[in-house]
Order: sequence, then structure tokens, then C-alpha cells
Amino acid sequence: MKNAPRATVVVVILGVAAVVLYAVFAAVQILVLNPLAAVPGASLESIYGEMAAAGETGFPTMTLLTLGAGCVFAVLVGVAVLRARLIPEGALMMFLAVLVGGAPAYFFASFGIGMSLADTFAISGGDHSPWSSVLYGVSLLSLVAVVVLAVARVVRDRSRPEPVTAQ
Repeated sequence: MKNAPRATVVVVILGVAAVVLYAVFAAVQILVLNPLAAVPGASLESIYGEMAAAGETGFPTMTLLTLGAGCVFAVLVGVAVLRARLIPEGALMMFLAVLVGGAPAYFFASFGIGMSLADTFAISGGDHSPWSSVLYGVSLLSLVAVVVLAVARVVRDRSRPEPVTAQ
């Protein structure tokens, strides 16, 4: 890992930090912002109290485990990137791909509490807070960035002259 380019190490640190920030924001969105938006005027304590009284419990554990798994995965990707001594561009593409996976992970992590809110308060189980669009937007922009970087790499490689070999 000592021989990884310094810029790659910086990308790994920033990449892991970005994934952790995404997961923390997703947890706040799922466990705080969305319930408050789903039941306007109610306190978070009363929302969770009514859900517990209705027998709707257990969702925070799955939410936090799912989001925590994403953080662990980011660390494992970082270790793999450093061991493989990827160039910074390759490391960046790896972490952008992890952020792309944040959207389905967010959906999965929020599903249980969304259904519990729906069952308890007779509302839809979807997002009620607009802040989920930030998470989906980050994942979408990450997907676009991965595609742009990949296409740019292919174009750059095709535009290089073929090496001349002695015959």
C-alpha cells in the first residue's frame, strides 16, 4: 500500500468519506426527516410511540445495518484500490460506482420504516421528505460521471498512436 500514488490515497480517503457522508445523510433522512414530513405537526417521539403501539418496530436496526454495510464496503474498496495501486482515475471510478449503488441501498434501507409509517398512519409508504432527492441525485450524478470518465478513457486510448515495434 506504500507504493500507491499519493493522489490515489487522497481519492480513497475522500471516497470513503463521501460514502460515509451519504450513509449518514441517508440515515437522517430515513429515521428523522421522512417521518416528520410524513406526519406533519407530530414530534418524532410521538411518531415512534404510535408506531411502537401499533406493533411496528425493528426498522432502525435494518436501516442502520444496511447503511453501515455500505460504509464497510467503501473501506474494503479503498483497501483493494490501494493494494492494486490503481491510478487516481481508476480509484475515482470505483468510488463513484459505490455511490451509484447508494440509491438502491437507500431504497432498501428505507423500505421497512416507510411501510411501518404507512401501516400506522394510513399514508403511502414512499418518501414524504424532499431530501431523498439529494441522495438519488448524488447517485445519478455519480453514474453520469462514471460513464463520462469511461468514455473519455476509451477515446483517449484510441487517439494514442500505436507503438512502433522493430521487425
